[in-house]
Amino acid sequence: MSTYQSSQGRYGVHSIDHFALEIPDLAQGKFFFDSFGLRVEEKPEGLELYACDTPHRWGRLFKGAHKRLAYLALNCYEQDLEPLREQVKTAGGRFATPHPLGTGEGFWLRDADDNLVQVRVGEKTMPDSKKPASFRNAAANERAVLGRSSYGKIHPRRLSHVLMFTPDVLRQVKFYEAALGMRMSDRAQDLIAFTHARHGSDHHMIALAKSEAKGWHHSSWDVPGIDEVGQGADQMEQAGFKAGWGTGRHVLGSNYFHYVQDPWGSFAEYSADIDYIPKGEIWDTGDWPPEDSLYLWGPPVPEIFLANAEASLTYK
Repeated sequence: MSTYQSSQGRYGVHSIDHFALEIPDLAQGKFFFDSFGLRVEEKPEGLELYACDTPHRWGRLFKGAHKRLAYLALNCYEQDLEPLREQVKTAGGRFATPHPLGTGEGFWLRDADDNLVQVRVGEKTMPDSKKPASFRNAAANERAVLGRSSYGKIHPRRLSHVLMFTPDVLRQVKFYEAALGMRMSDRAQDLIAFTHARHGSDHHMIALAKSEAKGWHHSSWDVPGIDEVGQGADQMEQAGFKAGWGTGRHVLGSNYFHYVQDPWGSFAEYSADIDYIPKGEIWDTGDWPPEDSLYLWGPPVPEIFLANAEASLTYK
């Protein structure tokens, strides 16, 4: 097991506001995320992604030469914005100019991997408590499941988390802890780590996986239960997106999952019933053996799931 010394800041962000990706083909992006069950709106600068339970904008897609993260926007409470700015400075963070298609709200910085991050005052999009998972069950002499045709398209309720590749997992975790107040939930040595927000959060809001370079691995989208995870997988296969991993259940986070590979080598995940860490509670953080921590059950991990499609890019 690798050693790790936590370095949590006093103040912390509470939610992901949205992510922004560059992709080479906006028409492909629209078809993929529409098939996934999101509402995709066309804007002059690109596409915007919405879920079914909220008018909140969860994602933006811009035209670019390759798929990569344009920026990640995080929300905080108004009283924490200036303390967070000072905390970033104390942690050695580098302030940055806003993304050309972003806003001037709050402040912008570069994380330890040079990813562009915005911190702004905004609504708490992360739930304040855990919703019970939905299971289709029935009493004796009742039907639990109706005909296949009686169920419509699966529409995710909200963004749950994101996972990014990094050449140094623990360095990135330390930065997000010290600068932005995130907290470690669990890890598997220095190969993967899961961090949550201190104000009430899913088991992970920002996850980090080791690779030879930085990169975008997946966005994860909450659905009510295991049936919706499986139906979502079927929905995407019928749309032509057969590559991915699942259906299964994770160990770290405990969520049911199915990952669908997008046209650019990263993934979108249907996720249900993830562990939740309430505000004020201390999670029993673990350092787990890699072979015993990725999934409880499901198909073997395919090679494509571990590949960083951005590893060959030269970042400027």
